[in-house]
Amino acid sequence: MAKLYFRYGAMNSGKSTSLLQAAFNYEERGQHVLLAKPEIDTKGADQIDSRLGVKRTVDFLIKPDDDLRALFAEHRERARQSMADALIPEPADALRADIACFLLDEAQFLTREQVDDLLRIVVLDGVPVLAYGIRSDFQTQAFPGSRRLLELAHSLEELKTICRCGRKALFNARLVGGRFVFDGDQVAIDELTADRVTYESMCAECYLRESGGRLG
Repeated sequence: MAKLYFRYGAMNSGKSTSLLQAAFNYEERGQHVLLAKPEIDTKGADQIDSRLGVKRTVDFLIKPDDDLRALFAEHRERARQSMADALIPEPADALRADIACFLLDEAQFLTREQVDDLLRIVVLDGVPVLAYGIRSDFQTQAFPGSRRLLELAHSLEELKTICRCGRKALFNARLVGGRFVFDGDQVAIDELTADRVTYESMCAECYLRESGGRLG
C-alpha cells in the first residue's frame, strides 16, 4: 500500500540530502521517480541543492494555484510514455514503465489544497509520496503546508540537527544582515530581499534568549 510520508526538521537537518539519496536509491534499482518543489523557493531556481554540494534539477515546479494532482498526472503520463518507448515491449518491462515514487522538497510552501492532492495521489493513484520540509517559520508558527502534512501523513519522521549549544534544534531563527529579527513576512529568501537573509537552527532555550522570551 502506498503511503504519504512527511520528513521534517529544522533548517540544515539534511532534508534535501535525504531526498536526493532516496531518489538515488530508487533509480539504482531501476525504478523511476519524479521530483518537484514549490516555485516560491527561488533559492537554486529549478534545482534541489543539498548542503553537501549535490544538486539535481526537478522535473517540475509547483505554482501556488496549481492543481497538484493534475500536474502530477501530466508529468507521470509524459514519463510513462518516455519509459515505454525506451523499454523492450515485454510484460515484465511494462510493469516498470511507471513512476515508483513522487518526491517533494520544501513541502512547507505547498497550500493546504495541494497537500490534500498528495494524499489523493497516494490513495487514489497508488504512488508513494515523500515530502520533505520544515515544520515552523522564524516566529515558531506552522507553515500551512506543514500543518496539513502533520494532519494527513501516514508516516512522520523528524530529521534532527543541533543548535549552537549542542542541544537538539527545534526552531529556525531569522537573521537580516547578521542580526536576529522576529517580525516580518513568513517567507523571506535571499534573492527576494535587499539585505542578506540567513537562518540559524536553534534549541528552545537559545531561541528564547535571542528573542527576549518572545514566541510568535
